Amino acid sequence: MQYKTKAKKFLGQNFLQDENIIQKIVQLANINKNDTVLEIGPGLGALTRHLLSKSNDINVVEFDYTIIESLLDNCKTYGEPKVYNEDFLEFNIDKISMPNNKVKLIGNLPYNISTPILFKVISLGDKVIDAHFMLQKEMVDRIISPPNTKVYGRLSVILQYHFTCSYILKIPPEVFYPKPKVDSAIIRLKPRTDKPYLKDYNFFEKLVKLSFAQRRKTLHNNLKEILKQQNIDSRCLPIDTNLRAENLSVNDFVNLANFLSQE
Repeated sequence: MQYKTKAKKFLGQNFLQDENIIQKIVQLANINKNDTVLEIGPGLGALTRHLLSKSNDINVVEFDYTIIESLLDNCKTYGEPKVYNEDFLEFNIDKISMPNNKVKLIGNLPYNISTPILFKVISLGDKVIDAHFMLQKEMVDRIISPPNTKVYGRLSVILQYHFTCSYILKIPPEVFYPKPKVDSAIIRLKPRTDKPYLKDYNFFEKLVKLSFAQRRKTLHNNLKEILKQQNIDSRCLPIDTNLRAENLSVNDFVNLANFLSQE
């Protein structure tokens, strides 16, 4: 593929260029002809070209209007995707999703806004079948991390509550232009059908954020303001507050949030 445009660092652009990796990613996404697919940040169309051969309904959201002409030019022998020149964070998925027509997401996400994009995906709820994203490997490690590990944190808990998170494939820097300074990886996010009940999801998010605010401190210290506001003795909680946040499972956080929500 020809690179007629220079990657914009402030947009976190790194264009995928290895055909073997591209085909492997598309294969792993398991896309069928009738699937509605939304690619986030298609860049110059490296993935898009191959997606067009898999599905009759390929949609792309690209923020950078200066590369859309090159994107369409690179795709023209494969087909034409529906292009939305928008910020995905503001994109209304109802433009392509219908009640009985959920969407498969895919994308080589800009590393500088990966977290906001992931939280946007959470907000889409049951409109999504699954997502296959290329992210910085360090972030993928954090997302899939179990409790009692150094990288287990807020992102791990929130995403594991919503999705079955699977590490799929490590991607070396050499397959990108320009070459990033870090390794990348593919993650699969499959919405959970067995999410535990939460009385107040917003409170759950707040609780998780507070718990990890100072991760070397115990939960007793990080949650003392909430406990004080609700006049609760920490010994009454369903968890040991002498533990740190990293020691609690997703279900532990759910149980704690539900306990505090009832007060």
